[in-house]
Amino acid sequence: MAPPVKSGPRYNQMINVPKVRVIDDAGENLGVMYTREAIEQAAEIGLDLVEVSPNADPPVCKFLDVGKFRYEAQKKANLARKSQKTQEIKEIKMRPNIDDHDYDTKMRNVIKFIGEGDKVKITLRFRGRELSHQQLGMNLLRKVQDDVAEIAKVEAFPRMEGRQMLMVLAPK
Repeated sequence: MAPPVKSGPRYNQMINVPKVRVIDDAGENLGVMYTREAIEQAAEIGLDLVEVSPNADPPVCKFLDVGKFRYEAQKKANLARKSQKTQEIKEIKMRPNIDDHDYDTKMRNVIKFIGEGDKVKITLRFRGRELSHQQLGMNLLRKVQDDVAEIAKVEAFPRMEGRQMLMVLAPK
């Protein structure tokens, strides 16, 4: 049975190279020394020898408290994850013969969504005989495109899917 794989940096006996470049707890460079000797020096001051740059030649190790080092790294990762903005796709549904006031209300929402950094999918539903007048839908989507030209770009140009016409806008 294989030993469990540890995540995070190697430290103390896990470091399997003969020589390492050592930096003490005050940030002073102590130079290159044998790994065993460096581990002993770290133990004397009550710290661990932690590999901070394993790809260097020789690897760079530092006198640190492993638990504290892992905790700080985890906190940093959580903060980075929290500050990440996910982009959503918001949908606005319209009909080809939409009234002016309704159109203005829908456009306010489109502008608000794009301002928040989300993509907007505009769906134009055709019912009954409206399907034979697709140019009306195309004109409406062209008007939407012109109204948001300075804040958004068209990511997916208008296309028919069954009884509806779709267009996707993304923030510039």
